[in-house]
Amino acid sequence: MPDLTLLHTAEVHVETFRALAPEADLDQQVRADWLERAQGGIDAGLRAEIAAAVAAADGPVLCTCTTLGPAAEDAGAIRIDWPMMQEASRTGGPVLMAYCLESTAEPSEALLRRAFGARDPELTCLELGQHWPLFEAGEGAGFAAAIAEDVAEALAAMDFGCVVLAQASMAGAAELLREQTRVPVLASPEIAVRALLAEHKAGA
Repeated sequence: MPDLTLLHTAEVHVETFRALAPEADLDQQVRADWLERAQGGIDAGLRAEIAAAVAAADGPVLCTCTTLGPAAEDAGAIRIDWPMMQEASRTGGPVLMAYCLESTAEPSEALLRRAFGARDPELTCLELGQHWPLFEAGEGAGFAAAIAEDVAEALAAMDFGCVVLAQASMAGAAELLREQTRVPVLASPEIAVRALLAEHKAGA
């Protein structure tokens, strides 16, 4: 049985998670078509495919796509951004949440507010869709640098308790930002893998 099954929508995530958990047994499945189909909303057919993939897996399943997160969670998977949102709630607001895909905004905000409970996260959303073509073109370094530059500009303009990089694809900007600011910068892959592998080890 694998330690963790991961459902991705981009091939680039495979190496990212292998590097985050080099000794773990990961079953990494890539379905780029799911994200394409989800841009206009998650229909019953797509929801059924996601549920079937989750049901077929042995052990815990982590969905690394923020857009598909709610449907994957309904099927029993863990959303990659849930441990990050919980950490954001412990850090406290105001929260700056950066994202690229419009389809990410609503589920990410809803999950963040769920983590904060009755408290107000004092949320500011930073839409960075203009940089998404860099990611799609495989220009990871340029994508991370562009995200980091715009987030740093927002941090200079206002005081925040933490930064949430809403999409797993944005994680490369975290290290760049941590060199420039003392504000906690939260990236979902590292936080989710750390939390889930710890949970798996405790239950083994």
